[in-house]
Amino acid sequence: MSRRGRVTIGVLIGVFVLFTLLGWGVNAWTDWLWFDEVRYTRVFTGVLTTRLLLFLLVGLGMALVIAVNLWLAHRLRPQLRPHSPEQATLERYRMLLSPRLGTWIAVASVVIGLFAGLSAQSRWSQWLLFRNGGSFGVKDPEFGVDVGFYVFQLPFWRYLLGVAFTAVVLSLLGALAMHYVFGGVRLQGVGDRMTNAARAHLSTLIAVFVLLKAVAYVLDRRAMLLEYNEGAKLYGAGYADVNALLPAKEILAYISVVVAIAIIVFSNAVMRNLVWPGIALALLGVSAVAIGGIYPWAVQTFEVKPSARDKEAPYIQRSIEATRAAFGLTDTKSAGYPASNLTPPGSLATDTSVVQNVRLLDPQLVSETYTQLQQVRGFYDFGPKLDIDRYTVGGKTGDYVVGVREINYGQLTAQQSNWINRHTVYTHGYGLVAAPANQVCNGLPYFVSGFLGDTGKEAQGCSSSTDQIPAQQPRIYYGERMEADDYAIVGQTGDRNVEFDRPTSTGGEQYYTYTGEGGVEIGSFGRRLLYAIKEQESNFLLSEAVNDNSKLLYVRNPRDRVEKVAPFLTVDGDPYPAMVNGRIQWIIDGYTTAATYPYAERVNLQAETADELTGRGTFQLARENVNYIRNSVKATVDAYDGTVRLYAFDENDPVLKAWNKAFGGDLVQPKADIPPELAAHFRYPSDLFKVQRNLLTRFHVTDPGDFYSGQDFWQVPNVPDAPDSGQKQPPYYLYTQFPGQDEGPRFQLTSAVTPNGRQNLAALISGSYVAGEPRLEVLELPDQTRTAGPVQVHQQMINTNSNIRQQLNLLSSGNQAQVQYGNLLSLPFGDGMLYVEPVYVKSNTEKAFPQLQKVLLSYGDGASYVVLADNLADGIKQLVEQGKRAAAGSPPSSGGTTPPPGGTSSPALTGELAQAADRVQTAIGEVKAAQASGDFERYGRALKALDEAMTAFQEAQAAANPSAAPAPSGSPSASPPTSPSASPNG
Repeated sequence: MSRRGRVTIGVLIGVFVLFTLLGWGVNAWTDWLWFDEVRYTRVFTGVLTTRLLLFLLVGLGMALVIAVNLWLAHRLRPQLRPHSPEQATLERYRMLLSPRLGTWIAVASVVIGLFAGLSAQSRWSQWLLFRNGGSFGVKDPEFGVDVGFYVFQLPFWRYLLGVAFTAVVLSLLGALAMHYVFGGVRLQGVGDRMTNAARAHLSTLIAVFVLLKAVAYVLDRRAMLLEYNEGAKLYGAGYADVNALLPAKEILAYISVVVAIAIIVFSNAVMRNLVWPGIALALLGVSAVAIGGIYPWAVQTFEVKPSARDKEAPYIQRSIEATRAAFGLTDTKSAGYPASNLTPPGSLATDTSVVQNVRLLDPQLVSETYTQLQQVRGFYDFGPKLDIDRYTVGGKTGDYVVGVREINYGQLTAQQSNWINRHTVYTHGYGLVAAPANQVCNGLPYFVSGFLGDTGKEAQGCSSSTDQIPAQQPRIYYGERMEADDYAIVGQTGDRNVEFDRPTSTGGEQYYTYTGEGGVEIGSFGRRLLYAIKEQESNFLLSEAVNDNSKLLYVRNPRDRVEKVAPFLTVDGDPYPAMVNGRIQWIIDGYTTAATYPYAERVNLQAETADELTGRGTFQLARENVNYIRNSVKATVDAYDGTVRLYAFDENDPVLKAWNKAFGGDLVQPKADIPPELAAHFRYPSDLFKVQRNLLTRFHVTDPGDFYSGQDFWQVPNVPDAPDSGQKQPPYYLYTQFPGQDEGPRFQLTSAVTPNGRQNLAALISGSYVAGEPRLEVLELPDQTRTAGPVQVHQQMINTNSNIRQQLNLLSSGNQAQVQYGNLLSLPFGDGMLYVEPVYVKSNTEKAFPQLQKVLLSYGDGASYVVLADNLADGIKQLVEQGKRAAAGSPPSSGGTTPPPGGTSSPALTGELAQAADRVQTAIGEVKAAQASGDFERYGRALKALDEAMTAFQEAQAAANPSAAPAPSGSPSASPPTSPSASPNG
């Protein structure tokens, strides 16, 4: 290569390195400034220092091992080489390498060390746990070793073993190549094919490899407690593993040591050739296949499989106990619930703990309603799903549907989206908007907070006269709608405010200047230049909007802030806002996880937490395989200034203790420092509950024999109104009281489960906090219960009652509107089950939003007592009346109907109408029979026949009385209310 070519390549490499280092330096510096702003610099320095040390130590160690072996191979080269065509060919390579051999060795070693160091620095979390981990106080059932060894020590030991294997293999290959090039190993010519020095060097490396294999066998014995047991379909060593594979691994470890010694001795002291070392290696391979493969297979096939239930029972018991301990299921409180009452009791009408608190507002559906009625400006947004929290207003505690009015930068117009407007004018949202979850005002939420002004309240009509959840600082600078590039530049000179704040009651606009402590100061030229490079935006230097008082707010999504501050946490996918002492705080649940808890079931967090709401207001978790999880941290992010606080919630968690120790011991504040006003808004985290609920569908069975048979397993039902979608029904928050909860109503996350392969109700699982401690409870129904599950209830309420079906069809107004169904709530009451499902109607016109029009209610088996009412109070009355008529010996009336005036009865049906009615009754009977049989195919045919029968009945009814107007009684008006004094009703 010419001198000019070498200079050109050198310049290009230099420019590439310069820009790479510049980019890395800018990112590191801006990260430091951000961590300094949130006062968590010890996380930045701790992680960075650990990564650099691992990079240097492992990289240098790998490079040194490779360099020493390459140098030694050259040092041991023969001075005289026999003449042969092979050596003549290799002479040109020797002439190329010899003048700069040290340089070639250094380059090869540095390149390998660089990649080894890059791999090592990514193991910073394993090293910190390895160094700071302690004891779990629990021993594994096979070796009696503390679980802390598996969680904290084993992963890093296995990584170091992998590094050692890599170093030895690369050294062996490099030394072999060096010996071959310089004549220590020959393929042609007279005499030995290998010099004594080369043989000693290479055999030593092979012996070291075999010794490392012995160490690997020892670690594999421990790691077997983490492997999948195919025979029991569980994790952890089974019968064949413990009685065949474990002894085999021990024997192979001893054989490996003997083989390593044999290689050294026979290669260099006795026979001075590679015949016996080769035989020894072959023996090790045969032993590994025979002892470590064939023997355990034979035990599994001929001893375990014929009587697997009995052989695997002790190991299934180990897996059950370990899984329940690792996922916090050990203290689950289980109780039986008879669900034997199929008739609505009269106490429904007077109940104050369950019925009075029934949630009618669905946070997913009413998000559009909030957006249309409370946004005022098109760029405000509440997101696709709202949140549920509880507040005490006027001395009464209840659950509220809450959302924050955020800026959605995607909704800005082209004019509003220029750099100045996007980053310096439209900087924040305004207000936490709340409505009681059990109150509805003419189909709309009854808003009690978050008002922008009197004009907005008068326009929406349904609201309280005063702000019942007042905010001292209602502005939202940090929220869920913020993307990574949605930074804001705040702070102005003089008295002029430029940040859009909110509309005023006079029709104008109010502006504001941020006064919070959060944000990185960018008033100096150096800071502006730094962030101009980082964001690749020249306006940081050129725009007058950036002044001496300017601050930069970035990483504005609360979940991203917590993940950056605490990278060791797995963050829940559903942060929620709460009003705490007049300030809006985002509350985020943080989990500590591990994947090496012996005998515990391993789950994928992304798969286990996915349901209908994933990606629609909740974040999807990463594909992380874990077999241990704790909700160890409650994190908060101030919506105004971005302050991040981490509070220990499970102070007994050994993993949290290790991480806290790794970062100085006071990274996470103790549980005693949690303000009571904040603790009052803690709720059972949804993603943890989903994982625990899914595991309880199997691990509620604690008898090994029953677990092996799997006949008592449960499953999570699909979404009731779309069962064919394959999406699981999300759990729902309720403020209610279940049987056995004597302290009164509590805020709890609830989910119904059904028997595996069937649709009737099997149990209700709930998660809540009692005296600040998490509690899981299971209400288990008898095996032969007639109580329907969520999917069955929804189908029966809609399909088995012609009058209800007709009213629902009328709500769609000839396909001019959509009927949408809210959360189907399963509520145990009076030794039976009460089901409540709100029915919303959304017009197909532009910018329409759902309005609550009806409420579906059912009691008992889901089919016998069903009503479609205008509101919850009327529905409860109708259910109670049906129960009274049933007690008196009269059949319950059709759900949702109103008797004609004067008490007169309807005329008897005759002719074709009577035949059509009989056909409907026959079809209903077939549906019930198919449901009871559990035959899904028959059930589908019965539903189809019922649909055809009801259609025929409606046609016959229209032919018999063509002038009748088929309007359901009590149907509410679809027009929005206009009276500001409208009072909420239940």
